[in-house]
Amino acid sequence: MENKAPIVEVRNIYKSYRRGTQTVPVLDDITFDIEEGEFLALMGPSGSGKSTLLNLIAGIDKADSGTITVGGIEITSLSETELAGWRATNVGFIFQFYNLIPVLTAFENVELPLLLTGLSRSGRREHVDLALRAVSLSDRADHYPSQLSGGQQQRVAIARAIITDPTILVADEPTGDLDRYSAEEILDLMERLVHELGKTVIMVTHDPRAAGKAHIIKHLEKGVLNSDVHSENTL
Repeated sequence: MENKAPIVEVRNIYKSYRRGTQTVPVLDDITFDIEEGEFLALMGPSGSGKSTLLNLIAGIDKADSGTITVGGIEITSLSETELAGWRATNVGFIFQFYNLIPVLTAFENVELPLLLTGLSRSGRREHVDLALRAVSLSDRADHYPSQLSGGQQQRVAIARAIITDPTILVADEPTGDLDRYSAEEILDLMERLVHELGKTVIMVTHDPRAAGKAHIIKHLEKGVLNSDVHSENTL
């Protein structure tokens, strides 16, 4: 059987920020791979660099040195304009606070990323209907965010994240603003995206219960990556 290259390859990544006249190191020589269809959790205390690492993989931020390759494209060599185009088609974002537009319905929020594509109106509707069905919200398509619970809003956000069939899904504390029951629903949905649709999910979380849903847990401590923990959910 042919060995496939990892979907994400992170090599010797260093990242620091300027604070006044000081240089504050955030990530120190980070190297690891993520396989296609893997559910990876990044954990660590506040300030450990986990959200910074997620932003680098998603092409939101740039490293000081090192390389990151996603789906065979070395994103660390792309210009800002090229990165913006790459993100639009290759990365699905799931945020803690949903980032839905309050004046748009669930359907319209999910449709937004497709407005940048050449899809016809009927083509967009078909894609949105499928995405809302995947998150069990077909009956809420015409509802506005204020008419939805927190868990339902996050499911709309997940439908929006998968609408372009991205290479990777990145989730930053996706259950951080939800009650325990809603959080379980969202984590179960993310598991389904991995198992049934073959999605690759990279999740930052401080919650051990959330991390327990992942296949592999990576811990960051002061910008250094510690050894992996293989979850009971490992395939």
